[in-house]
Parts: sequence; structure tokens; C-alpha cells
Amino acid sequence: MNPLIIADADACPVKEEIVAVAEKYEIRVCLAASYNHRLPSYGNLVETVQLDASSQSADLYIANRVQKNDVVITQDFGLACLVLAKGAVVLSFRGDQYTNDNIDYLMERRHELAKKRRSGAKTRGPKPLLSADKERFQQKLTKVLNTLQENTEI
Repeated sequence: MNPLIIADADACPVKEEIVAVAEKYEIRVCLAASYNHRLPSYGNLVETVQLDASSQSADLYIANRVQKNDVVITQDFGLACLVLAKGAVVLSFRGDQYTNDNIDYLMERRHELAKKRRSGAKTRGPKPLLSADKERFQQKLTKVLNTLQENTEI
């Protein structure tokens, strides 16, 4: 079965890069976002799914749809945990790969930062996404798809 690229598209800054790589490999893409984030039409290989405005709607949709060897694009560590358990490959918008080896640390770090914020401390947000970050993402997605193609028939 061909893999599917599923993106948590609510705040995804690499939608164009996802579509470009997917077209090269002729792989289907699903962009899941709330109705608050209008998605343009990207062509025949790209399905756009608009969900209600609940903060977890896209995450739940993705977690329920994903299958083994699908590729999920998200910044959400909680969603990454769920889809890793189903055998998916998970990438961040910057091209970092979430794995069973690093997700526990990332979840723990998220928890510690949330505790600090609740106690009144200020924490930094993510750095701005640069064009070099988008290029790195595109290269990593290409590498992941090459690896999947070598291990399964796409």
C-alpha cells in the first residue's frame, strides 16, 4: 500500500514543500486543518480536510486516519506520540524526525516548560522559520520517502 503524507495543516508553514515532494513521488497528501485556516486547492494528489474549530480536531482526525508507514508532518509532540505508536514516520516543520528514541524527552521538556509558564515564568517560543529550514525539511521528507520506497513498493 502506498504511504500517505498527512499534515497537521493548521499552522503548517511547509505546505508548498510537502506538495512539491509528493508530486515528485506521486504520493497522496492529506492536509487537515480547522475551518479557521482556509486551505487552497493543490491539485489531484492533495486532499484538504476542513474540521471544526476545536483545538484537537485535526489531531484526532490524523490519529484516526494514519496507518503504518504513512508520513505525518506536525509540531505537536502529543500527536507525534499517537502516530508513532501506529508505525508512522513523523517529521517537524523543520525536518526533525520524531522517533521512539526522542519523543519521551520532548514530551518531558514540553511538560517542564508548561509548569514554568503556569508558575509565571516566561519561556521562549520557537525561532522564526527560515528558508534554510524549509529546504532542510524538503530534503528530509525526500530522504524519508526514498527510504520508504526502498523498503516498500510505492
